[in-house]
Amino acid sequence: MDTSADLGPLGVLEALLFVAEAPLPLERIEEIIDGCSKEEVSQLLADLQEKYRQPDRGLVVTEVAGGYRLTTKPEVALWVQRLRGSKPARLSRPALETLALIAYKQPITKVEIEAIRGVMVDGVVKTLVERDLIRILGRKPEVGRPILYGTSRSFLEYFGFKDLSELPTMKEIETLTPSPVPERTDLGATVKEASGEAVDEIEKAD
Repeated sequence: MDTSADLGPLGVLEALLFVAEAPLPLERIEEIIDGCSKEEVSQLLADLQEKYRQPDRGLVVTEVAGGYRLTTKPEVALWVQRLRGSKPARLSRPALETLALIAYKQPITKVEIEAIRGVMVDGVVKTLVERDLIRILGRKPEVGRPILYGTSRSFLEYFGFKDLSELPTMKEIETLTPSPVPERTDLGATVKEASGEAVDEIEKAD
């Protein structure tokens, strides 16, 4: 790897995570940092995570959506919000409940969502698609070929999941408390905060 005498691969990795607009997969980091194997990149990530784990640091290296990113710690959310000048847009209760259903029942059609929720969800689904939290997975092989929806990579980033296997179970949702950081919260906690009825709807659908 070609670096200056003062800048090692750890500094390069730190810079990459800082400027990346999306989580960087380990394989992509390996491609960019010449001469570093996958094992060496993994060790660099562990070293950088340890560096930012110190209590006086305001950033943290997180593994999310199949990659790594440098984000602010929840403890500094108040000051970040002051800098931005406004609170991040939050999803409505209907949107949160619909998103939870899609997350747990995907792939799922709009008709199936409406059958579970008992209300029309055209506007809600449109909002979730526009915010890139859900995506079209295909069409169901039945009359009319309705669109199948599922969660997106942005969904994983929004809720801080590495992958869908980290979705909390229904029992775990019941014991969760809402996160103090609205833009980086837990799906189960958010749904519970929005409405306990969402959990009941998902359970009844099983």
